[in-house]
Amino acid sequence: MDFTLRNSIYANELEEIEQRSLPILDTSRQIIILSRNTLNDFKKAIIENDFDSVVKEVEFFKHQKQVSLIQLIYYTEIRSFELQFPKSEVQKQEKVLKKKLRKLNRFYLYNIDFNQYVEHKLKHFDTQYYTRGHLDSFSITSSKFYFQDPDFSTPRDMLLGKIRAYKLLIEYLKNKLQLITKKPSILIDNPNLKWTSTKSALTELIYALYYNRVINNGNIDIKEIAIALQSVLHFDLGDFYKIFSEIKSRKISRTKFLDDLSNGLLLQMENSEE
Repeated sequence: MDFTLRNSIYANELEEIEQRSLPILDTSRQIIILSRNTLNDFKKAIIENDFDSVVKEVEFFKHQKQVSLIQLIYYTEIRSFELQFPKSEVQKQEKVLKKKLRKLNRFYLYNIDFNQYVEHKLKHFDTQYYTRGHLDSFSITSSKFYFQDPDFSTPRDMLLGKIRAYKLLIEYLKNKLQLITKKPSILIDNPNLKWTSTKSALTELIYALYYNRVINNGNIDIKEIAIALQSVLHFDLGDFYKIFSEIKSRKISRTKFLDDLSNGLLLQMENSEE
């Protein structure tokens, strides 16, 4: 199997799901299924044709498998959190969010050595960490089951996935915390104003406003713009940093929504002059 090609297909399907602007539980469920199916395909391919070198095995478990594994962990955590999240009372919501963030911080403190290994892009232990032949020498440090199999796991590939997925989760939770605790008081709560386009479209707008310094002469944090627009438009954007990263990786029209806005306005102007 061409793992790179399969990951490219996976990335396109992932983006398609995320851009549907479905409720977060529906989005999570679909991406969990997609990620598990992709990992199952990888596992079958490896059982049928094992790696012909240690270098290729390390490359797979350190990079190729991580693409879908990170998303599986990330959305599994989000789905679990959202199912248990209080539906009312801001104080309870704030308490739950802060407790979860503290727990994630403890995770990074507990795994500080390996986290430093990852952050500094070190490689001297890669063979021991990312090949299956060292499972007896290094215990698998994972307290939760996501997708683990002795024939499809190494001592640290799951921990690597958690370290990267939890960083995304922290941003998601921090954004959610700001939304419930720092809603701008100057905004009029009009329930009839609802964003009905995609998450990526709103993200384009937020970043365009921020980088063009059209609000407060640029003396404002991008999070404040994001929170304000989400509040007034009654729309939960989620991790807009991650969405912007995906927008930047587009091959065609990275400013599709803004281009469409401009073209639509010009068309109406031309039609009104006829």
